[in-house]
Amino acid sequence: MNDLHVRLAADTDLATLVRLRDDAARWMLTQGINDQWHPGELDEDHFRRIMTDGEAWLAENDGRVVGAWELWWEDEDAWGPQPPVAGYVHRLMVDRGGAWPGTGRQLLRAAERRVAERGRMSVRLDCLAGNTRLNAYYVAEGYEVVGHKAGKPQAGGAPPKSFTLLEKPLGSTACRSRP
Repeated sequence: MNDLHVRLAADTDLATLVRLRDDAARWMLTQGINDQWHPGELDEDHFRRIMTDGEAWLAENDGRVVGAWELWWEDEDAWGPQPPVAGYVHRLMVDRGGAWPGTGRQLLRAAERRVAERGRMSVRLDCLAGNTRLNAYYVAEGYEVVGHKAGKPQAGGAPPKSFTLLEKPLGSTACRSRP
């Protein structure tokens, strides 16, 4: 049931990434989370740009896409200029109709493994400051609040928002080869 296979997204997956993002945004709205994501904000061009400068990943179970995430190698808008010691997870998305409980956690672990493979020492992410439930989720997953960023520019031309900055060290054994 939870035999998860992850792979890099390709150009043929762009519509799937947009669908996952829009479905996640609709789910947030049904949960009363009205100030985070909205359907239609990001299009195929957004994910194409991500795949040029970073990575987009898909997770599948029995040939069905059940989640995705973006992995960036820098994030100056949120973190400012940084040495290349971290990977930055963005837009962790779970297909609420086809995923089992714990899928998000498995996606997060897969992203952490990929960051470690690149020889980076930590994983960083940012979470909408007002989304206390999601902030608590990441803290429970071993991420530490290390700061806040007010007025971070948003993809798709949305107004700037304030974010909590979270970081998780990967440990010395996971990161033996540094670039």
